[in-house]
Amino acid sequence: MAEFKVDIEKELRQSYLAYSLSVIIGRAIPDARDGLKPVHRRILFAQSQMANTYNRPTKKSARVVGDVIGKYHPHGDFAVYGALVRMAQDFNMRDPLEDGQGNFGSIDGDSAAAMRYTEVRMSRLASEFLDDIEKKTVDFRPNYDGSEQEPEVLPTKVPNLLLNGSSGIAVGMATNIPPHNLGELCDALLRLIDEPDCTVDDLIDLVHGPDFPTAGFVYAGQGLLDAYRTGRGVVKVRGRVEVEERKKGQQSVVIREIPYALNKSVLVTKIAALVNDRKLDGVTDLRDLSDKKGIRIILDLRRGTIPELVINALYKYTPLENSFGINMLAVVDNKPQQLNLRTALTCFLDHRREVVIRRTRFDLEKAQARAHIVEGLLKALDIIDEIVTLIRASETPQEAKSGLVERFGFTEIQAQSILDMRLQRLTGLERDKLLDEYHELQKLIAYLTSILEDSEVLRGVLREETQYIKNTYATPRRTEVVMDELDGIDIEDLIPDEDVVITLSRRGYIKRTTLGNYQQQKRGGKGIAGLHTSEDDFVQEFLTTTNHQYLLLFTNKGRMHQLKVHQVPEGSRTAKGMHIANLLPLEKDEWVANALTVREFSEESYFLFTTKQGMVKRSSASLYARCRKSGMIALGLKEGDELIAVREVTDSDHVVLATAHGMAIRFAMPDVRPMGRSASGVKGIGLRRGDEVVACVTVKDGDNSTMIMTVSALGYGKRTKIDLYRMQSRGGIGLINFKASPKTGSVIGAMPVSDTDSLILLTSTNKIIRLSVEEVRSVGRATMGVRLVRLDDGANVVGFDTVADNGESEGE
Repeated sequence: MAEFKVDIEKELRQSYLAYSLSVIIGRAIPDARDGLKPVHRRILFAQSQMANTYNRPTKKSARVVGDVIGKYHPHGDFAVYGALVRMAQDFNMRDPLEDGQGNFGSIDGDSAAAMRYTEVRMSRLASEFLDDIEKKTVDFRPNYDGSEQEPEVLPTKVPNLLLNGSSGIAVGMATNIPPHNLGELCDALLRLIDEPDCTVDDLIDLVHGPDFPTAGFVYAGQGLLDAYRTGRGVVKVRGRVEVEERKKGQQSVVIREIPYALNKSVLVTKIAALVNDRKLDGVTDLRDLSDKKGIRIILDLRRGTIPELVINALYKYTPLENSFGINMLAVVDNKPQQLNLRTALTCFLDHRREVVIRRTRFDLEKAQARAHIVEGLLKALDIIDEIVTLIRASETPQEAKSGLVERFGFTEIQAQSILDMRLQRLTGLERDKLLDEYHELQKLIAYLTSILEDSEVLRGVLREETQYIKNTYATPRRTEVVMDELDGIDIEDLIPDEDVVITLSRRGYIKRTTLGNYQQQKRGGKGIAGLHTSEDDFVQEFLTTTNHQYLLLFTNKGRMHQLKVHQVPEGSRTAKGMHIANLLPLEKDEWVANALTVREFSEESYFLFTTKQGMVKRSSASLYARCRKSGMIALGLKEGDELIAVREVTDSDHVVLATAHGMAIRFAMPDVRPMGRSASGVKGIGLRRGDEVVACVTVKDGDNSTMIMTVSALGYGKRTKIDLYRMQSRGGIGLINFKASPKTGSVIGAMPVSDTDSLILLTSTNKIIRLSVEEVRSVGRATMGVRLVRLDDGANVVGFDTVADNGESEGE
């Protein structure tokens, strides 16, 4: 047996190349002319052969699939039926090519019923794909076994490549063409017919963007321009979300449209997961009430929730906003080619021009043949007696036919038609009909000849057919094109920058409340009900700010987390709030020790960190501008130490550190040199046994009008002028700040105030009192001050803050 040697590398290259071309041309990439892949083309052709058209009754899908597989497409029935189903789905096809009867799947990802249960027929639009196919308008080729003939391409009148789009993955390449609006495509074709030299940008003015069957929004930015100019680009698509009013002033967010090719059930599942994980705050109920009339996903909102925040979160965290990568790759002259908007339309227009020319030639030949016969019949009527005599004298039809040709000069075709003519054609009425037919044929022949010889007439035919398709099948645009490319909704433009109060309890419950909820009261009042907490919880942070500022949350372990103030859930004056763990990724035994609000992270300003053991550190605010979701290290802590306060400072500030035992020290900010984020700092004050730092106050150099308000645990407080605290060197024991005793309790904090401020106090029994700073008299350092609030038995003051006085005064 002779050896047969093969170069493996050469054989693999050739075989793989042949396989690649087979996949590209024969399976995955659509033809630029009719916009169809072979399986779709074969389905439509098989239906036309079966008379399974839009004006006929539907047929079982299994019968159509069987015909396609048996005659043209020798692949699995699942692949053929899958293609047939997709052509009937109005959420996948901008203009479906099949009319389906039965269960053809849903936008939730439900599969279609088995093909033995469903019925189908071509849509009316699909009939335009096969119009005039019998007039030799396209080339045919043998099927896979040579027993049938199938068209290489359909003579479509519809620009289907862009109308319904296409997607497919071949070998080493892929295509992803979005659907478009038929009316806009026809307008672009008309422009291209009238102005063959028009540019891509001229056509972009008419084709505004993709038109998805699921509607929604598409953003016509640079990505879309790139796609239309080069064939590649990425566009942002969004679903449509509306806000609806419910009873008692409550609101709901309703999703009415979703992005193209998105599984609705997947979207609902994702939203439910976000609600359960508290990443989508303020949603009390989620319902999917979608039906045949359209999509309707309802998110009921808690009273006070800003709908725009929920909408922004939906776009940010769910597939309700995604990107569509456009890759306009199609087969041109049996080769894959990247197309832009103009070349895609030109390919269709060139194909349509060729179809019209071939159809015209077919019709012209048929008209000329008929005119030739009619001309012979009219001539025969003039000499009918002689022709009858010749026929009666002939022994055979062939002899009669030869006699007509030789004696009267008829052609064989004319002679045969004379022999086939019925006697009733000899009447005068029939002669008139033949004359009318002959004249009409002459006009038709002249018109058809003009189409072939005059390019302007040909353009008129193309223009007329395009206008017909537009008038008959075009529907209004579904997807709204937004001309501005947006990176996201600017929530701050929707939220007023009003004064609010941020409340944080020791156990980690946080809320945001409008400042107007707290009324000013007289000194010594009982206060109004504030935050409701459990018996073992109390308010730790209470600060006033505005919605647009950054909220920096510093933990006892020296880490920093960052939020915008408006991201803190809003609650009523008595609401408990949301646990901080739903907003921040805190570790075990970690809690928020201090909160700070800033509007910007300036390089000229610094953050001053103070710890319980008297350490201080100054770092540039710009080091804390970019914070990860997991937080960042704000400062390094020694073992057993904790962070208690962070202040925004500049080089001209002075620092006053106050301790629980009533001591205080004042030193200049330059005494603390700037350090990095992870530094531990330097010694700020020397502490006696059992003492600890409870407050850090910053004042401007030379500002002698500022007073320091010091408050004790049992409700006593005093104002002291800042100039009574003489400057000292950092690290000393300091001066007496407050005469602490069992009557007053230890110092809980201190802060700078002015006569125009109001003081807000919070007690461990969740009472809040607001009074004017002017009502607290100014005294020296070594005093215990005056009673600020009458406390319930066992209660104590746990926090306080100042706000600008609005001049109102109401008691309760």
